[in-house]
Amino acid sequence: MNIIVCVKQVPDPEAPPASFKIDSATNKVIPPPGVPPVISPFDEQAVEAALRVKDAKGGKITVISLGVNLLRDVVKKPLSMGADELILLEDPAYVDGDSWTTAYALAMAIKKIGQFDLIFCGRQAADTDAGQVGSAIAEILGIPSVTVARKIEVNESKVKVEKVTADGFDVIETSMPALITVSNELGEPRYATIKGIMAAKRKEPIIWKPADISADPAKLGAAGKRMAMLKLFQPVKEGKCEMVTGENEEDAAANLAKKLVEAKLLS
Repeated sequence: MNIIVCVKQVPDPEAPPASFKIDSATNKVIPPPGVPPVISPFDEQAVEAALRVKDAKGGKITVISLGVNLLRDVVKKPLSMGADELILLEDPAYVDGDSWTTAYALAMAIKKIGQFDLIFCGRQAADTDAGQVGSAIAEILGIPSVTVARKIEVNESKVKVEKVTADGFDVIETSMPALITVSNELGEPRYATIKGIMAAKRKEPIIWKPADISADPAKLGAAGKRMAMLKLFQPVKEGKCEMVTGENEEDAAANLAKKLVEAKLLS
């Protein structure tokens, strides 16, 4: 089995919300000071899904990540979990794009890798929550895709997926090669072992620039994006508390009921 996993470095979603700031001029999140980035949690579960297939069927796992200033200790985490190879699309030309330009760059890198059986992505990125890149990669490559997977089984040339739905799950079978986006229902990703961490430190990632993947510069980053963000902002949450009293408990209850009717919460 030749498996590819796409992962993204994101600001730590567990950081306190108050630590995040918005640059209104550029519509970008200012990373919280002193809080290192992480691999998007859904992408970690995609790595776990790939490792489970490798455990069952053997093979090789190649991880791809796109961006600039990628912290090696962060993007090497899939290697420490058990992945075999790390490719970084690391160049300013790749950034400031949208879901389509990201998918295009990743698809071109996958084409350069060549033969593959499965591609795994997280169901969505923990920073934008767009959930578009995985399906777009599949569309560009012309392969079937299944989204929001909670369980994956590989049988010969086909893969069976339990896809999460609003009221349960669907069972879908498709031929390979295929792309699958993985949801948190898959279960917790495994911890990196000391042996894996030490092996990852010794392994250097492969760096691919746009020319290395034969990418059209007009389809990358800011030059190629098809979507314009009009405004990025932090919602303001306000609350107001009013104490309802009375001469006794019955009187207080009657006053509360009156207030709820006035607020149209009761009729």
